[in-house]
Amino acid sequence: MVLPLPRSFYDRPTVEVARDLLGCVLHRRIGGRHLSGRVVETEAYVGPEDLACHTSKGLTPRTEPMFGSPGHAYVYLIYGLHHCLNVVTEGPGSGTAVLIRALEPLSGLSPEARTDGPARLTRVFEVNRDFNRWDLTSGEELWIEAPDRPREPIEVGKRIGVEYAKEWADAPLRFWLSGNRWVSVVPRRPRGPVVEAPSLQRSAKDRPDRA
Repeated sequence: MVLPLPRSFYDRPTVEVARDLLGCVLHRRIGGRHLSGRVVETEAYVGPEDLACHTSKGLTPRTEPMFGSPGHAYVYLIYGLHHCLNVVTEGPGSGTAVLIRALEPLSGLSPEARTDGPARLTRVFEVNRDFNRWDLTSGEELWIEAPDRPREPIEVGKRIGVEYAKEWADAPLRFWLSGNRWVSVVPRRPRGPVVEAPSLQRSAKDRPDRA
Protein backbone atom coordinates (compact mmCIF):
# COMPACT_ATOMS: atom_id res chain seq x y z
CA MET A 1 0.00 0.00 0.00
CA VAL A 2 1.33 3.43 -0.97
CA LEU A 3 1.11 5.90 1.93
CA PRO A 4 2.87 9.15 1.00
CA LEU A 5 3.42 11.79 3.63
CA PRO A 6 0.52 14.28 3.50
CA ARG A 7 0.90 17.89 2.46
CA SER A 8 0.44 18.96 6.08
CA PHE A 9 3.78 17.30 6.88
CA TYR A 10 5.59 19.73 4.58
CA ASP A 11 3.44 22.75 5.47
CA ARG A 12 5.47 23.47 8.63
CA PRO A 13 8.65 25.36 9.56
CA THR A 14 11.49 24.20 7.32
CA VAL A 15 13.85 23.19 10.13
CA GLU A 16 11.17 20.95 11.63
CA VAL A 17 10.59 19.29 8.27
CA ALA A 18 14.34 18.81 7.74
CA ARG A 19 14.65 17.01 11.07
CA ASP A 20 11.46 15.00 10.71
CA LEU A 21 12.39 13.76 7.23
CA LEU A 22 15.26 11.82 8.79
CA GLY A 23 14.28 8.17 8.95
CA CYS A 24 11.55 8.60 6.34
CA VAL A 25 11.69 6.46 3.20
CA LEU A 26 12.04 7.80 -0.35
CA HIS A 27 10.33 5.61 -2.94
CA ARG A 28 10.86 5.56 -6.69
CA ARG A 29 8.92 3.51 -9.21
CA ILE A 30 10.58 3.08 -12.61
CA GLY A 31 8.49 0.89 -14.87
CA GLY A 32 8.35 -2.46 -13.07
CA ARG A 33 11.15 -1.58 -10.66
CA HIS A 34 10.66 -0.23 -7.16
CA LEU A 35 13.56 1.49 -5.38
CA SER A 36 13.60 2.73 -1.81
CA GLY A 37 16.05 4.43 0.52
CA ARG A 38 15.95 5.78 4.06
CA VAL A 39 16.65 9.50 4.43
CA VAL A 40 19.71 9.87 6.66
CA GLU A 41 20.87 13.45 5.95
CA THR A 42 19.12 16.71 5.09
CA GLU A 43 19.80 20.45 4.86
CA ALA A 44 17.30 23.24 5.53
CA TYR A 45 17.13 26.34 3.32
CA VAL A 46 15.00 28.83 5.16
CA GLY A 47 14.03 31.52 2.67
CA PRO A 48 15.20 34.69 0.92
CA GLU A 49 17.05 35.99 3.99
CA ASP A 50 19.22 32.83 3.94
CA LEU A 51 22.17 33.74 1.70
CA ALA A 52 22.80 30.05 0.92
CA CYS A 53 19.24 29.64 -0.36
CA HIS A 54 18.48 30.01 -4.07
CA THR A 55 15.57 32.31 -3.27
CA SER A 56 17.98 34.88 -1.82
CA LYS A 57 18.22 35.95 -5.50
CA GLY A 58 14.46 36.50 -5.59
CA LEU A 59 11.70 35.00 -7.71
CA THR A 60 13.17 33.67 -10.96
CA PRO A 61 12.17 30.91 -13.38
CA ARG A 62 14.60 28.65 -11.53
CA THR A 63 13.38 29.43 -8.00
CA GLU A 64 9.66 29.63 -8.79
CA PRO A 65 8.94 26.10 -7.46
CA MET A 66 10.32 27.08 -4.04
CA PHE A 67 7.68 29.80 -3.78
CA GLY A 68 4.95 27.31 -4.59
CA SER A 69 2.87 24.82 -2.65
CA PRO A 70 4.54 22.64 0.02
CA GLY A 71 4.99 18.97 -0.73
CA HIS A 72 6.33 19.48 -4.24
CA ALA A 73 9.82 18.68 -5.47
CA TYR A 74 12.38 21.29 -6.43
CA VAL A 75 15.04 19.68 -8.64
CA TYR A 76 17.95 21.70 -9.96
CA LEU A 77 21.15 21.03 -11.88
CA ILE A 78 24.59 21.86 -10.45
CA TYR A 79 27.79 22.20 -12.50
CA GLY A 80 25.68 21.35 -15.54
CA LEU A 81 25.96 17.67 -14.58
CA HIS A 82 24.31 16.69 -11.30
CA HIS A 83 20.73 16.92 -10.06
CA CYS A 84 19.72 17.69 -6.48
CA LEU A 85 16.35 16.76 -4.98
CA ASN A 86 14.65 19.17 -2.57
CA VAL A 87 11.19 19.20 -1.00
CA VAL A 88 9.32 22.51 -0.82
CA THR A 89 8.14 23.50 2.65
CA GLU A 90 5.90 26.01 4.43
CA GLY A 91 3.19 27.98 2.68
CA PRO A 92 3.21 29.39 -0.86
CA GLY A 93 5.48 32.41 -1.12
CA SER A 94 7.92 31.27 1.56
CA GLY A 95 10.78 30.34 -0.77
CA THR A 96 11.93 27.50 1.50
CA ALA A 97 12.96 23.88 0.93
CA VAL A 98 14.86 20.91 2.33
CA LEU A 99 17.66 19.25 0.39
CA ILE A 100 17.82 15.45 0.60
CA ARG A 101 21.57 14.89 1.02
CA ALA A 102 21.90 11.14 1.59
CA LEU A 103 19.95 7.89 1.66
CA GLU A 104 20.54 4.49 3.19
CA PRO A 105 19.69 1.92 0.47
CA LEU A 106 16.76 -0.32 1.33
CA SER A 107 15.40 -2.15 -1.71
CA GLY A 108 15.76 -2.51 -5.45
CA LEU A 109 19.36 -1.27 -5.56
CA SER A 110 22.52 -3.04 -6.63
CA PRO A 111 25.17 -3.69 -3.95
CA GLU A 112 27.52 -1.13 -5.52
CA ALA A 113 24.91 1.68 -5.61
CA ARG A 114 26.13 4.90 -3.94
CA THR A 115 23.51 7.11 -2.32
CA ASP A 116 25.76 8.94 0.16
CA GLY A 117 25.46 12.36 -1.45
CA PRO A 118 22.80 14.49 -3.15
CA ALA A 119 24.05 13.93 -6.71
CA ARG A 120 24.72 10.24 -6.13
CA LEU A 121 21.23 9.50 -4.84
CA THR A 122 19.49 11.26 -7.72
CA ARG A 123 21.63 9.37 -10.21
CA VAL A 124 20.74 6.02 -8.66
CA PHE A 125 17.05 6.90 -8.28
CA GLU A 126 16.91 8.43 -11.77
CA VAL A 127 15.59 11.77 -10.54
CA ASN A 128 16.15 14.63 -12.95
CA ARG A 129 14.54 17.91 -13.98
CA ASP A 130 11.47 16.01 -15.18
CA PHE A 131 10.56 15.82 -11.46
CA ASN A 132 10.86 19.55 -10.85
CA ARG A 133 7.48 20.64 -9.36
CA TRP A 134 6.52 16.96 -8.86
CA ASP A 135 3.76 16.46 -6.28
CA LEU A 136 5.38 14.19 -3.68
CA THR A 137 2.00 13.56 -2.01
CA SER A 138 0.58 11.86 -5.11
CA GLY A 139 2.12 8.46 -4.37
CA GLU A 140 3.11 8.03 -8.01
CA GLU A 141 6.64 7.47 -9.36
CA LEU A 142 8.35 9.48 -6.60
CA TRP A 143 7.13 9.90 -3.02
CA ILE A 144 8.18 9.79 0.65
CA GLU A 145 6.64 7.69 3.42
CA ALA A 146 6.90 7.85 7.21
CA PRO A 147 9.44 5.60 9.00
CA ASP A 148 8.49 2.07 9.95
CA ARG A 149 11.19 1.76 12.63
CA PRO A 150 12.68 3.98 15.34
CA ARG A 151 15.41 6.32 14.23
CA GLU A 152 18.79 7.13 15.72
CA PRO A 153 19.60 10.41 17.49
CA ILE A 154 20.13 13.42 15.23
CA GLU A 155 23.37 15.36 14.89
CA VAL A 156 23.48 18.98 13.78
CA GLY A 157 26.13 20.94 11.90
CA LYS A 158 26.73 23.53 9.21
CA ARG A 159 25.71 22.92 5.60
CA ILE A 160 28.14 21.68 2.96
CA GLY A 161 29.54 23.85 0.16
CA VAL A 162 27.97 27.18 1.16
CA GLU A 163 31.09 29.06 2.28
CA TYR A 164 30.04 32.01 0.08
CA ALA A 165 26.95 32.63 2.25
CA LYS A 166 28.66 34.94 4.79
CA GLU A 167 27.10 34.62 8.25
CA TRP A 168 24.78 31.90 6.94
CA ALA A 169 27.69 29.61 6.08
CA ASP A 170 27.99 28.42 9.68
CA ALA A 171 24.28 28.21 10.44
CA PRO A 172 23.47 24.82 12.04
CA LEU A 173 21.04 23.72 9.34
CA ARG A 174 22.38 20.30 8.34
CA PHE A 175 20.93 17.27 10.10
CA TRP A 176 21.99 13.63 9.99
CA LEU A 177 21.39 10.34 11.78
CA SER A 178 24.18 9.72 14.25
CA GLY A 179 26.49 6.84 13.35
CA ASN A 180 24.88 6.08 9.98
CA ARG A 181 27.55 5.12 7.45
CA TRP A 182 25.61 6.54 4.51
CA VAL A 183 25.88 10.16 5.68
CA SER A 184 27.85 12.11 3.07
CA VAL A 185 30.12 14.14 5.37
CA VAL A 186 30.77 13.38 9.04
CA PRO A 187 32.91 15.89 10.98
CA ARG A 188 35.86 14.53 12.90
CA ARG A 189 34.46 16.23 15.97
CA PRO A 190 30.78 16.99 16.53
CA ARG A 191 29.90 20.44 15.21
CA GLY A 192 26.63 20.56 17.05
CA PRO A 193 24.54 18.77 19.63
CA VAL A 194 23.23 15.27 19.39
CA VAL A 195 19.52 15.56 19.94
CA GLU A 196 17.03 12.84 20.61
CA ALA A 197 14.29 13.22 18.02
CA PRO A 198 10.72 11.98 18.42
CA SER A 199 9.95 8.93 16.37
CA LEU A 200 7.61 9.26 13.41
CA GLN A 201 6.82 5.57 13.37
CA ARG A 202 3.65 4.79 11.50
CA SER A 203 1.12 2.53 13.13
CA ALA A 204 -1.92 0.90 11.63
CA LYS A 205 -4.21 3.33 13.45
CA ASP A 206 -2.11 6.46 12.79
CA ARG A 207 -1.20 6.60 9.14
CA PRO A 208 -0.78 9.84 7.17
CA ASP A 209 -3.87 10.89 5.27
CA ARG A 210 -3.72 11.49 1.57
CA ALA A 211 -3.54 15.22 0.76
